[in-house]
Amino acid sequence: MSTAIERAPSSQRATGTEGDPSRKRRRSTGLREGRAAWVLALPFCLLFLVFTLWPVAQSLFMSFTDTRAKDLRTPFSVEVIGVENYTRAFSDETFLRAIRNTAYFVLVGVPLTILLALAAAVALDRGITKFRSVFRLGFYTPVITSIVAVAVVWQYLLRDEFGLINTVLGWFGIDGPNWLGDANWSMPGLIMMAAWRNFGTGMIIFLAGLQGVPWALHEAASIDGANTWQRFLHITLPLLRPVILFVSVTTMIGYLQFFEEPFVMTNGGPLDSTLSMSLYTYRQFGFGNYGYAAALSYIIFVAVAVITALQFRALRENT
Repeated sequence: MSTAIERAPSSQRATGTEGDPSRKRRRSTGLREGRAAWVLALPFCLLFLVFTLWPVAQSLFMSFTDTRAKDLRTPFSVEVIGVENYTRAFSDETFLRAIRNTAYFVLVGVPLTILLALAAAVALDRGITKFRSVFRLGFYTPVITSIVAVAVVWQYLLRDEFGLINTVLGWFGIDGPNWLGDANWSMPGLIMMAAWRNFGTGMIIFLAGLQGVPWALHEAASIDGANTWQRFLHITLPLLRPVILFVSVTTMIGYLQFFEEPFVMTNGGPLDSTLSMSLYTYRQFGFGNYGYAAALSYIIFVAVAVITALQFRALRENT
């Protein structure tokens, strides 16, 4: 009997809690807000499903088929061939050449772009005091300039005869190469243009990171006898490691997919010396090899994802 008497108040409290008007209002308000959120998100969800998720799924399926241009009229007649497109890619000498070209572009272009961006950011942060905004705008302008306009300018700069770069080299008695016509020099020419065009983005990010480095640390190190290079090496760079990680990852992702530079300036030549993976994939789409081109696209996607993950793992240990 005592147990029943003790349980009665708790049951009454439970009943009173369930009938609490304020809790019911809060629950009703939460449901209304949840419905409103879904209603507002529904247009994006539908657009994402129709124009992103469904095409991605379709292209993934296409990569396992022999779909060609002639099959567009009869899409249900295509044959599923499994991983044949993927195995074909790694036995395709032209695609393997494109992989080597892309690796060359990335391994040389990414460090060069980061060094230029860091040097410009350091100069704007401490070295340049007058017209700093003008220099910042000038360094960043190539980033927002059309690649077609940039390519036209650089084609004149890299001309074999009467090009500005070879003219300047001639002043010092150096016979400049045929930048865009020689298979040995065409890729360095594209790397120079890409680094010049893209270092402005990294410069802005590095500049923001440099402004977050406490100047008191530099003053303390200076009092202890550290020179400018030692302060930069042991104070600035360690504090910039997260920024360096971000800039290196984003730059590498962009360079692994480089397409506009060879497409506009060299069309992959001469002798496929500037043919990239993205440009070769684009050509296969143009030839109507849709299944093979879809497989190449997913190879590029996996390469970007794996290299990015490895880069995060390697650089995050020191950040």
